[in-house]
Amino acid sequence: MGLEKKNVRRSRSRERERERDRRDRDRERRRSRSRSKERRKDDRRRRDDDDTKRDKPRSRSRSRERYRGKDRKGSPTPAPVKKEEELPIKKEEPVDEEPQGNKKEPLSLEELLAKKQAEEAERSKPKFLTKEERAAEALRKRQVEVEEIRKRQDEERRKRDDFAKEANKQNDDRSREEFRRPRDRTTVEDKELNKDKEKEGEAIKERYLGLVKKKRRVRRLNDRKFVFDWDASEDTSVDYNPLYKERHQVQFFGRGNVAGIDIKAQKRDQSKFYGELLEKRRTEAEKEQEKVRLKKVKKKEEKQRWDDRHWSEKAFDEMTERDWRIFREDYNITIKGGRIPDPIRNWKETGFPPEIAEIIEKVGYKDPTPIQRQAIPIGLQNRDIIGVAETGSGKTLAFLIPLLMWIQSLPKIDRIEDVDQGPYAIILAPTRELAQQIEEETNKFGGPLGIRTVVVVGGLSREEQGFRLRLGCEIVIATPGRLIDVLENRYLVLNQCTYIVLDEADRMIDMGFEPDVQKILDFMPVTNLKPDNEDAEDEAKLLANYNSKKKYRQTVMFTATMPPAVERLARTYLRRPAVVYIGSIGKPTERTEQIVYMVSEQDK
Repeated sequence: MGLEKKNVRRSRSRERERERDRRDRDRERRRSRSRSKERRKDDRRRRDDDDTKRDKPRSRSRSRERYRGKDRKGSPTPAPVKKEEELPIKKEEPVDEEPQGNKKEPLSLEELLAKKQAEEAERSKPKFLTKEERAAEALRKRQVEVEEIRKRQDEERRKRDDFAKEANKQNDDRSREEFRRPRDRTTVEDKELNKDKEKEGEAIKERYLGLVKKKRRVRRLNDRKFVFDWDASEDTSVDYNPLYKERHQVQFFGRGNVAGIDIKAQKRDQSKFYGELLEKRRTEAEKEQEKVRLKKVKKKEEKQRWDDRHWSEKAFDEMTERDWRIFREDYNITIKGGRIPDPIRNWKETGFPPEIAEIIEKVGYKDPTPIQRQAIPIGLQNRDIIGVAETGSGKTLAFLIPLLMWIQSLPKIDRIEDVDQGPYAIILAPTRELAQQIEEETNKFGGPLGIRTVVVVGGLSREEQGFRLRLGCEIVIATPGRLIDVLENRYLVLNQCTYIVLDEADRMIDMGFEPDVQKILDFMPVTNLKPDNEDAEDEAKLLANYNSKKKYRQTVMFTATMPPAVERLARTYLRRPAVVYIGSIGKPTERTEQIVYMVSEQDK
């Protein structure tokens, strides 16, 4: 049943198609007939128009012919009609010749749907390609991409070439115009010269032709506002004459200078001129020689800078005589006497025994004072010293350290056996308070070293002091009066005393202790006195017996001032002393504050 229905439908559709084709053929025949009729009418109308043209005169306006031509153009021409006739004839000929039985039938709706579903199912199925097919597909895609890139590059190259040709064409036109245009052959110098000539001409015209001048504003007598400006004509610094404008610079040889001009500026300009002149005239050998000379000068300057460093940046071995002189100037140290040793810069460079260096660090003395810097090295050479320094400048430590170092160098057994021979050193002070102060400082340094100290001053029991002296001691600190009393009563002997210190000697002289001091010095042995010649300044001879018990007697005198009585005492008992001044000689010290109160005689 289904097949019969399909056949019926097909037959009906074929009949419909045949009817449609028949109607189309009839329609085309009618159209061709109407077209042939219209063509005949057009031919007849054209022949009539030609006849009328021949009969009309030729002097007719061309505008009418132009409009007539336009109208003629608007009329249908035979040429496109032929094309329209040919095209449908070609299409209809195979239709007429084709038999009706072999004509292709259109697909039905069910067949179209079935075909579409089959295509979608086929498209949805994955298609597996072999390795060769995938490689061929990739190669094809790559070739397509390469071809597209090549086409794009060719297109860009073509555009670039066109653009370059257009630019070159424009440049050629511009260069041709510039070549044809007359060139301005005037130079900058000619322009400046013309400008100067113009200015000069204007100045001449203004001077001799009497040109109109701008009126200067005149200040009225009652006008409060002062006019500070001036006319340009009043400026005489600008001169248009080339003789004055381009002045000749005189180059003097040697010491010649132009008066009224800065000499330094002239010398600088001359040196620059001669330097450039010599540089031009030098040969290659001379230039090399100049380079070698400059290197030597630079090396010498570097060495000079290295030698001129500050003494604080140098090691002890690198110090020169000039550095020591600057060092003494920095600390206001003035010395007198021959062969005086160099001062110490810090405690680390002194070379003290470890025990003494440890005590100094423990006490808290960071840097030595000026009197200590110079007096300690002199004392270590066993030389007599006169130290002029203010009170409280560290004089006690300046004479204690050489004394303690010498006592430490002696064997301890010898020190125990020689207890009855008296102390090794005597320190004389003018007052009891100063003696007790020196005792505290001595115990601070000598206590850890096992060095005993006894104070012999007035106001205390003489028997108790004598008992302590009989027990034995290395250092005796005393005032002149009580020490003479002890010596006369045989509490003390000075058989081995080789070190005597006179602290505040000027005050002792002022207080009338000069005879007592001389008497005490007479109690000391004379067998160990230094020779009064150059040997007293020779370091080698002084240190020959320094580490023995019988060393030369060393006298140290510290004072704040040097009155004649003190100088007389020093000349008597000191042998070739080294004099050390701290501060300005004959002037009050900087740390001393002087206060003057002006009072009347009644208020004193």
